[in-house]
Amino acid sequence: PPPPRASAMGDRTSFVGTLAASAFSASFAEACTIPIDTAKVRLQLQGAAAKGGAKPKYSGMVGTMVTVAKEEGVGALWKGITPGIHRQILFGGLRIGLYEPIRNLYVGKDHVGDVPLHLKIAAGMTTGGLGIAVASPTDLVKVRMQAEGKLPAGVPKKYPSAFAAYGIIAKQEGVAALWTGLGPNVARNSVINAAELASYDQVKSSLLASGMEDGIPTHLLSGLGAGFVATCVGSPVDVVKSRVMGDSKKYAGFVDCVVKTARSEGVGAFYKGFIPNFGRLGSWNVVMFLTLEQVKKAMRERDL
Repeated sequence: PPPPRASAMGDRTSFVGTLAASAFSASFAEACTIPIDTAKVRLQLQGAAAKGGAKPKYSGMVGTMVTVAKEEGVGALWKGITPGIHRQILFGGLRIGLYEPIRNLYVGKDHVGDVPLHLKIAAGMTTGGLGIAVASPTDLVKVRMQAEGKLPAGVPKKYPSAFAAYGIIAKQEGVAALWTGLGPNVARNSVINAAELASYDQVKSSLLASGMEDGIPTHLLSGLGAGFVATCVGSPVDVVKSRVMGDSKKYAGFVDCVVKTARSEGVGAFYKGFIPNFGRLGSWNVVMFLTLEQVKKAMRERDL
């Protein structure tokens, strides 16, 4: 029988090469877009911290970034960049690098033709869950560092560095605390990873089938599509994840956070920070997939 038709995500890059390219591309996208992510985290957490109907400190993506930069310095927008890079090396490399092998495992070796969308989604959810189970401590440290606002004069930072933060959390709260919020984190990243990779795969396949070339315009449109789908699907679990990780004492877990948030703020609270979240995921996906496609192209040309 004829060989299976490769999906838009498939190519001749080796497995190790794909892992390396994925980790590099995800890290580069992280460095480029983390100011938007910091704004998103602050917006998501302020609803949980607001008391007495006080006027919110942060308003909108741009307004939040301006406020943070004025009060804490421009460098504060890159709070959490070190654990963010740690996260992308582990999580980004695993979730993207494992996607094609897992997808092919699900579809079976005798499959011919395009991979069904539901199997792409299943593969994305699997690799997202596996990847974040390994990288969850880096996500926790990143959120804790991003959530820390301006401190009074003379008050030292709770987490002076990412490496120190891992030790401080383990010492004060126990090693298991590094996996605080693992449930919502797995839920969030499984859903978002499936939305990103499956939608990128699907959109790119459709664009190629319509006659577009496998070049930057196609990668750009596919990345934007992946970011929008991921934001729509993943915003509620992203809010819950940020809140559980940002204040582990207030919420007993995923379900408790969902119930308390819905009761006190309404269902709309699960889409707090939607615009910065889309700004983050949309731009992140564009940068990451554009970089990934170019890195893998260069590696193929060198037979890596």
